[in-house]
Amino acid sequence: MKKHMILILTILMTTVSFSQTDLTIEKAIQIALQKNSALVKAKYNLESNKASVKSAYGQLLPNFGVRGGWSWSKIEDSGGSQLDYLGNPIVIPATSTDTRNYSVSAGGSITLFDGLANYANISSTENNYDAAKLNIDKYKKDVVQLTTIYYYTILKSEALLKVKEENFKYNNKLLETITERNKLGSAPVADLYAQQVQTGSAEVEMIRAQNAVDAAKNTLINYLALDVLSDYNFVSKIDVTKSSQSDSLEIEFSEMSQIVNVALQNRTDYLGQQKIVMSAKDGITIANSGYWPSLTGGYSLSTNSLEVGKLFDRRTWGVNLSLNIPIFSNFSTETSVQFAKVKELSAQEDLLALERQIKIEIKQGYLDFQAVSKALEVSSKTVISAGENRRVQYERYSLGSGTFLDVLQSDRDYQNALSQRIEAEFNFLSVRQALLNSIGKLNYKQYENNFKNDN
Repeated sequence: MKKHMILILTILMTTVSFSQTDLTIEKAIQIALQKNSALVKAKYNLESNKASVKSAYGQLLPNFGVRGGWSWSKIEDSGGSQLDYLGNPIVIPATSTDTRNYSVSAGGSITLFDGLANYANISSTENNYDAAKLNIDKYKKDVVQLTTIYYYTILKSEALLKVKEENFKYNNKLLETITERNKLGSAPVADLYAQQVQTGSAEVEMIRAQNAVDAAKNTLINYLALDVLSDYNFVSKIDVTKSSQSDSLEIEFSEMSQIVNVALQNRTDYLGQQKIVMSAKDGITIANSGYWPSLTGGYSLSTNSLEVGKLFDRRTWGVNLSLNIPIFSNFSTETSVQFAKVKELSAQEDLLALERQIKIEIKQGYLDFQAVSKALEVSSKTVISAGENRRVQYERYSLGSGTFLDVLQSDRDYQNALSQRIEAEFNFLSVRQALLNSIGKLNYKQYENNFKNDN
């Protein structure tokens, strides 16, 4: 029976291991670029903007329509009598008359001049379409940044979990050592109790770290719109030390003004806002067209008959011109122009606000990048120092020249140093990613190209 249970457990463990799906950071970004909700809705809006451009060009073309009609009427007269001019009675018989009428007409109209509103409308819709495309580009960069940060959070949580696991093993082994020494009378019972508490605390911290890993995984899986009940294996390995040593951001951008200039050239949301300003200016032209006369042309062909076979025996052709000169429009044109100017000023203000926001993001991001770079350097040295101090304190305690409290404190310092180094490593990666996005140099096309090649 025991052998059967072992066999069943082995099969279950094998099945679980085979059911895992490897999910690299590159694959996660590819999925996010395909399934992110905000990005998908932005693509839908892009299609509507594209349709608006087509409609604007269509306003330059004449419209055309065909209309057909049929009518039927019946007149019934019951008859009667009346006197003629000599006074003689005349009998009028009852009558019933059916009448059917068939008609066909075709024609349309074309705007010959409307104060250049139709051309301004084309320019406005094209600018809005370009702005929508540029905003999608920014959405994609944001998706790459956020997906990367979520993935980094998982890797950081797993690294912290390993630290907690090693700490639990260390304290558990130390507990065994102190227990044996207490039995031999070389360690006081207070040290034993203190180490029992320390070991228990280490186990609790290990459980919390495992929960943090699961929470980080669920956050990313939910962001990717995947099944949270499925099991994924996050297999990306990142050498933070190598990345920090080979980083060229500080070399490439030595002055803040240089970074800002590069960002204003690369930030597609800033370029998109410029397009919105241009579209708002076109709106002023459209509103001003209300002051101009408009000229419309029309054409038509119509025919009607009492019989279908004679429908086209009599045809009527028509061409017309209509000139509309606005004299007084109850101040509606003036109001429209004012609204258009306010919209243009608001778009200009949004552009200036975005420029200020970009400068703040870059300034703060660059300062954060310098800070985390220094923190990464210091944390590595701190780990070496704390590890050496823990080793010394343990040896001193083993020789009887140190206290157990010194051992506990040195272990806490070492664990804090390890955790701080891991935090510094992934903070460096996250801040660097955010800075690249602020500058507008975060690349997403490589992931889209790889996705197309894979499919």
